Parts: sequence; structure tokens; C-alpha cells
Amino acid sequence: MEKELHEQYEYARKRIKQKKGLYFHSVLFLLGSLFLFIAHKFLNIGIETNWCIWVITVWFFLFILHFIKVYITDRFMNKDWEREQIDRLVALQQKKITQLESQINEESAT
Repeated sequence: MEKELHEQYEYARKRIKQKKGLYFHSVLFLLGSLFLFIAHKFLNIGIETNWCIWVITVWFFLFILHFIKVYITDRFMNKDWEREQIDRLVALQQKKITQLESQINEESAT
């Protein structure tokens, strides 16, 4: 029972750390985008091109990937999912072994 409780605690701690990182990334993205926009429009840095739009777009794409990792993939592909996949693969291997053993027994009987 204590092992389960420890695993639950570790999972919760890991998820909180992931969410905290995502929240930090979102604040950094908003402030960084604002700074880049202000630098481009009002300080006339690189006024010939809209470089800040490209940088913000790429950064937003990276933020979306971070969001997907935290709230979609890591949420559904956790320890329970890993255990289910391992159990499923072990069961398939056992089934193949049983089939091979029965084939060998049939061949040796004939």
C-alpha cells in the first residue's frame, strides 16, 4: 500500500512540475511577444521586415507543442497506460509461446 501511495505522490509531483513549467512558459511567451512587438514597432529595430511576427509564430508553435505534451500526451500516457501496454505485450508473447509449444508437442507426437 505504501508503494502505491509513493507512486501517486511522485506522479502528482511530476504533473505539478510540468504544469508549473507550462505556466512559466506561457507568461514568458506573453511578455516576450510583447517585448518583441514593442521593439519592432516603436524602437524601429529591423523595421524593413516583420521579423517579430515570424519569431512570435515560431515561439507560439513551440508553446502549443509544450501544451500538447503536458495536457494530452503525458496525461493519457502515464504509468497506468505503460503498465497496460506491457501487460498486453506480455500476454501476446505468452500466447505465441503457448502456440509454439503446442505445435512442437503435436509434431513430436506424430
